[in-house]
Amino acid sequence: MAERTVDVLVPVAVDSPYTYRIPEDVALKPGAIVAVPLGSRRVIGCVWPSGRARVPAGAKLKSISAPLDVPGFAPELVRFIDWVADYTLAPRGMVLRMALKLAEQVGEAAAKIGVRLAGAKPKRMTDARARVLGLLADGLVRSKAEAAREARTAASVVNGLLGEGALDAVEIPREPIARVPDPDHAGPLLSEAQAAAAGVLRAAVAARASAVFLLDGVTGAGKTEVYFEAVAEAIRQKKQALILLPEIALTARFLDRFAVRFDNRPAEWHSALAPRRRARTWDAVAYGEVAVVAGARSALFLPFKDLGLIVVDEEHDPAYKQEDGVHYHARDMAVVRGRLAGAPVVLASATPSLETEVNARRGRYKRLALPERFSGSSIPPLAAIDLRKEGPVRGRWIAPRLEQAIAETLARKEQALLFLNRRGYAPLTLCRACGHRLRCPSCEAWLVEHRFRRRLVCHHCGFEMPPPAACPKCETADSFVACGPGVERLEEEVRLLFPKARTQVLSSDLAGGVERLRAELEAIAKGDIDVVIGTQLVAKGHHFPGLALVGVIDADIGLGYGDPRAAERTFQLLHQVVGRAGREAAAGRGLLQTHQPEHPVMAALIKGDRDAFYSQEIAAREEAGLPPFGRLASLVVSATDGPQAESHARRLAASAPREENLRVLGPAEAPLAFIRGRHRWRLLVKSPRNFDLSAYVRRWLAAGPKPKGSVQVIVDIDPQSFL
Repeated sequence: MAERTVDVLVPVAVDSPYTYRIPEDVALKPGAIVAVPLGSRRVIGCVWPSGRARVPAGAKLKSISAPLDVPGFAPELVRFIDWVADYTLAPRGMVLRMALKLAEQVGEAAAKIGVRLAGAKPKRMTDARARVLGLLADGLVRSKAEAAREARTAASVVNGLLGEGALDAVEIPREPIARVPDPDHAGPLLSEAQAAAAGVLRAAVAARASAVFLLDGVTGAGKTEVYFEAVAEAIRQKKQALILLPEIALTARFLDRFAVRFDNRPAEWHSALAPRRRARTWDAVAYGEVAVVAGARSALFLPFKDLGLIVVDEEHDPAYKQEDGVHYHARDMAVVRGRLAGAPVVLASATPSLETEVNARRGRYKRLALPERFSGSSIPPLAAIDLRKEGPVRGRWIAPRLEQAIAETLARKEQALLFLNRRGYAPLTLCRACGHRLRCPSCEAWLVEHRFRRRLVCHHCGFEMPPPAACPKCETADSFVACGPGVERLEEEVRLLFPKARTQVLSSDLAGGVERLRAELEAIAKGDIDVVIGTQLVAKGHHFPGLALVGVIDADIGLGYGDPRAAERTFQLLHQVVGRAGREAAAGRGLLQTHQPEHPVMAALIKGDRDAFYSQEIAAREEAGLPPFGRLASLVVSATDGPQAESHARRLAASAPREENLRVLGPAEAPLAFIRGRHRWRLLVKSPRNFDLSAYVRRWLAAGPKPKGSVQVIVDIDPQSFL
């Protein structure tokens, strides 16, 4: 009788499953989660569709260790993992790892034990024991710690009563990860445009339509309230919904808004959760116990039992692109998973990505427009401050006209926001005696001064050091000077100009992490801060009711660097930042400090003509054959030895297969040529839109030179970063 076998994909850097023997009395379907031996260790894997593994003749097969008592992956998730691996060229096992890495932690948590009155009298009575017994006379079950605390005694007293039979130990059911939201708890009052959009989305969810919708609304239009109605319909249909958010710090206020609408919070999914809670959430999602998940991009790989809706909020946000490990864009992969699951996908934004805008214009996505703010307030008018004509005095960064606007805003008891997309105190520190610049020893980048922390930090590899007392080159003491502004330096200037104003810097790299950031956002929303100074973090969907003025300190940042998406990203970022103003009572306005007010991005922002900007940018991309009208793939060759990296990059370029209408550009040194101790060379592949670029690169790498020694080749299909 032939051996019974299954193919099992394991979460390591392999692209094909391994074949294992299974006992005759065990039946396993694709998607089942199993424990298997791998070398000298035991790993968790997933049974994969058969026919993928290559088994040498006469090979001695190992047996699976055991099936896991957890729900298997739905067929759509198995197909999704295959699709992502094929498209991104990532090893299939590494894609599986994103969906499976918590499976080994799933299972029953240690039972929580409570105590209640048993009726037997203790052998001896003390005042402390009497207080415990009196407390528990109400018949309620309490944990031992709670009983001791409420009775103002030690846990040993409770244990003594348990030992003598005066108390019973009972298991306390654990709290669910998230209670089922009530879809009819507090239906919102919607505008006519909101109601129309919500009706379309509800119908799509009810019909399980595999369609993509662009929820296109101005800042403050109430897009969240609209897609909440789609979530409500998914709950009514007993389906699960996934809401992707670009920033963990956004989660707290979002959860509050969700609870107001649905009476309960959704389950959370992001890296700040404790490992055990993440494992319990994974488990609850797989069993279908969780109706709604709100989380970061990795939530896209959760094992939903019956996924009925995906929402990608702020779909244009660069945070949806994963730049390490498996290189994927969560917005694009959400569309794929929605199609495989038969679930509608909602992409929400006031400034859609160019790819999404083109798909909406060509009818691939259905646009649902919200052209006005829900509150009835108008979009803040914008004006430019030409730094060539009316710039600040030397050593300052706030122009006189912006300074006057801030003073007027504070006089009206309103809030102002100053935006500068540079973290730290200053982007460059150099010696005034010899001109020596402080660089990272592991990168090509300059060290950024963070004066609040008294550290010099590399924003690329994380290296940091205290500021040196003397220049390491000329040995002159106290010779270093900060060049250029960061948000910390800008706050210093605000405090000098407005000493009575309450200021707050919002930046992702300040001490305290997510909890500190959430507390600061709450303080701003309550009006406890007068002037906010922030990086791009302030552009991510925050709602500040009292914010009346937005001043952009350097609107030109980001327009260079040879990035084909520079204009798009700058427009989106500045539009979103200015959109924080004037949402409620205060009449908002924005001022852009720029050296090039005639630039198409600045002109479109000042005129408020979004459609004209998109049309112009779309035409330029189409003429150049750039995404979304062409396709790009990036190959970064790196090594600890510079000549070795260059040599491999040149041999790789020489081995590229010839294809009509396809160009291989490079190799050339990457703009950031030395990061984390590795020298980097870059190749860029440009092809027509309908060309299978993933298959081409896979064929190229298979036939080309193989990396040796410290050489690595990182492939990024549809790259977003060109550094």
